[in-house]
Amino acid sequence: MLQKLMWVGIWLAFMGAPIGDLLDHHHAAPATVLGWLGLAGFVTVYLALVLRHTASPLASATVYSLLGFLAALAVTLSLTLGGAWLVLFVYVSVSCGATLPLALATWAILVSTAGMTVIGTRVTDVGDVVPGLVIPALLGGFAMTGVRHLIRTSVELREARATVAQLAANEERLRMARDLHDLLGHSLSLITLKSELAGRMLPDYPGQAARQVADIEQVSRQALVDVRAAVSGYRRATLPAELAGARTMLNAAGIRADVPSGAPDELPAAEEEVLAWVLREAATNVVRHSGARHCTVTLEERQTLDGRFLELRVHDDGKPRPGSAAPVAGNGLTGLAERLEKVSGVLETEAGRAGFTLTARVPLIPGPSEIPLVSGP
Repeated sequence: MLQKLMWVGIWLAFMGAPIGDLLDHHHAAPATVLGWLGLAGFVTVYLALVLRHTASPLASATVYSLLGFLAALAVTLSLTLGGAWLVLFVYVSVSCGATLPLALATWAILVSTAGMTVIGTRVTDVGDVVPGLVIPALLGGFAMTGVRHLIRTSVELREARATVAQLAANEERLRMARDLHDLLGHSLSLITLKSELAGRMLPDYPGQAARQVADIEQVSRQALVDVRAAVSGYRRATLPAELAGARTMLNAAGIRADVPSGAPDELPAAEEEVLAWVLREAATNVVRHSGARHCTVTLEERQTLDGRFLELRVHDDGKPRPGSAAPVAGNGLTGLAERLEKVSGVLETEAGRAGFTLTARVPLIPGPSEIPLVSGP
């Protein structure tokens, strides 16, 4: 609220002209008193209208009534107290841009500016009105309409993101339900059928009943294996998901993030999961410990003498972390190095005055078309 008040209140700088006019004491005492009362009422209604309407839209009748009051007060004070009060029309124009629909606001701004110009020709020199007040009135009013459009677009975008996230969560729940149904539906039905069959055989055919019980045990064990495999698949970290998560987390922390949008399709599952864990840990460290303002993530293929590698590089411009020149037990880097070793990858870190850089490389297995054919002797 305070930030919004400061942003709206910056326009009050134009009030210097009518305040100076009242402080010059060249008006009669009754006119000066009425001028102060009118100025106080105008500012109060202006702030209440703009601040209240931008936070929670007022009823149309209330908006039109308050705008009419501001316009009437601007006309009255300008005609009675002189040209210094024409600046009130700038506030009327800004109020119209902040509260009225776009099409109506455009006409209201033009009419308010035209009315100010007409009155200005009667109370002062027209050469002082056009450059000094007409341009601010037009710019202020139309700038407010642009700000309103930007705010409305931001709100709609935020709502759309929330809707997409909700739909994605619902789709994931449906997928999990389908998978669990496919995994367990047949197994549980078979277990139920064999249990009933074993129960009927048990009094007269205990040997056959024992075989049915053995089958039930085998089916149950296989169902447990399938469920564990499915859950492991749900929990596996993927590189595209971690890239999106890193971008969101860095932006939420106020760190400007340059993060690629995709990952290579040919990357094996084990190598992809390791790089995903590396990226998650690196992004978390940037947010928690770096104090950085900018973070760059790159994902590129490198050709070396040892073969092709996929290189993940995370660089931030924050202050160096103590002890981060090499992996140190307890800070998460050792665990990442161990994960990379399992897929023949390497982890490198570099700390300096320019920031901190973490680099992870995993080998890329050549496809069938890349394996050279060895001819016979």
